[in-house]
Amino acid sequence: MVARFLLLFVIYSLCLSMTTQSRADNSPIVNIDQRSVDLTQFAMSYFIDSTGAMALSQVQQQNFTNSQNELTLGTNAKTTWSKIVIKNSYSDTLRLFVHNPDAYHLEEVSFYETQSAQLINQSVIQLDKTGPKANMFGGSAVFSFYIAPNQQKTIYVKSVTFSHQWFALTIYDEEHSKRALVGNGNYIALLVGMMLALMIYNFFLYLSARKIENIVYALYLISGTVWVALSYGVAANFFGIFSAELLQLNSNLLSMPSFLVIFVMLIFETKKHYPKEHIALSIILFLLVADFIYSLFDIVGALKPASSLAALMMTVTFGVSISLWRKGNTLAKYFLLGHSMFVIFNMLAVLYYKGISNANVINSHGVGIGILLEALMMAFILSYRIKSLEKIKAQQTELNRLVDTDPMTGLYNRRYFDRKSEELIAAMASNQQELTLLIADLDHFKNINDTYGHDVGDKVIIAFANILTSEQGLADIACRYGGEEFVLLLNCNLLDAKQIAERIRQKAQETYITIDEVQTVQFTVSIGVHSVAHASTTVKETLTIADKALYKAKSNGRNCVEVAA
Repeated sequence: MVARFLLLFVIYSLCLSMTTQSRADNSPIVNIDQRSVDLTQFAMSYFIDSTGAMALSQVQQQNFTNSQNELTLGTNAKTTWSKIVIKNSYSDTLRLFVHNPDAYHLEEVSFYETQSAQLINQSVIQLDKTGPKANMFGGSAVFSFYIAPNQQKTIYVKSVTFSHQWFALTIYDEEHSKRALVGNGNYIALLVGMMLALMIYNFFLYLSARKIENIVYALYLISGTVWVALSYGVAANFFGIFSAELLQLNSNLLSMPSFLVIFVMLIFETKKHYPKEHIALSIILFLLVADFIYSLFDIVGALKPASSLAALMMTVTFGVSISLWRKGNTLAKYFLLGHSMFVIFNMLAVLYYKGISNANVINSHGVGIGILLEALMMAFILSYRIKSLEKIKAQQTELNRLVDTDPMTGLYNRRYFDRKSEELIAAMASNQQELTLLIADLDHFKNINDTYGHDVGDKVIIAFANILTSEQGLADIACRYGGEEFVLLLNCNLLDAKQIAERIRQKAQETYITIDEVQTVQFTVSIGVHSVAHASTTVKETLTIADKALYKAKSNGRNCVEVAA
């Protein structure tokens, strides 16, 4: 019985040994045959530890899946072991460095150096713990080891993530390792720099327009910049701060699309003009805000559906932009162009983070590329809208000017004068100012029209309007009140007003209107002057008294100035 048991035990041990050998034989081998080592693409294998608690000895007995050194496994691979079998076929002993340049976003990364299944050396880096972290250089985790000629070693790399599992392992010699660490993250820093430049540009846009959409756009840029910095290790590479220490800031993955949705609502005024699209945007905004609030209590749990919500947001906003474009909205085509690029690159990133698509530079950096491209187009839309609003404002100003001015002379008309003079008279007490009214009438103007024609009469009116303008102060109001009747409201006392009236009368008398090469015509004007007594005085009352003074000037032979008693 004992002999039978021993025989079965031997057979089982042999089978186990053969199985282990078979697994080892099936593992891809990285063959090093030169001193210079710069391996960014190679074969390895991985195993997902669903328990998250396996020791190295247990992991070594598991079936590994062959893969490339860049992996994206989604949210169901929280603890993943990578297995790299390295053989030195070079004639000298080599010192090699295994890099994980994406370690900054992990909870833990550990390296185990083994030979013939025996542990030689290890490095466990707890990134969720505070304090200095050995073997972390910026956002990269680095493990070095020596390998003799014809020697074969197996490096196990354990990656524990908070939500999405993705990383890329590389193998270098010492020189290439230093180069990789120096150049790591420079292009992402450039991306962040461009986002900061857009923030400055938007600040000046806000100063120009003072619109709430500029504030929302600024919040979108801030959220996007923070997310890019976290996602691609800018904080780790340049400040030594890891994602685990700034985990809560990952809620920007939810706030950033929220601000984008709000931006769409504001820029297209969907609540006012597009109710169906507004409802769709409101629903997706509610879901994003709800998950954001949840992230304040459980950031890890909130991040799991975040990529799905982001995909849903992109689908809804893309559909809305198409709908608005088909309905003829001018800005929709520009937003659709920018948002299409955003959707394309972010969908590539979502597929990458979920482990559906393969790892490459475009997929892994799709979020940053998409955010930047859309941010550029959003800046263009804001500029275009500001320009359009300024054009509309200018047109409205011009329309108001046409409504308030006399088309022949360019002076204000009676409608404007009655309104504006009432405002000035009402404010005269608080402004401690004196107002005086001049009312002028061209002498014998009917005779000029009857003798020389209306064209010459028009020239006389225009010439006198120019005289009034030349004597008008910045705060004064000059108006063509009737056919040949004009009024001038002056910000001065009665004495100064009388002097101005005398100058106007004198200039009119000295003005010659050319009829033809040999014939000219002169004209004169009679002026009545009255000081506005107090703020309770009405324009009508003031005009009535000034008109009596004008009538007196006419009675005294015309071409003179009379002051109301």
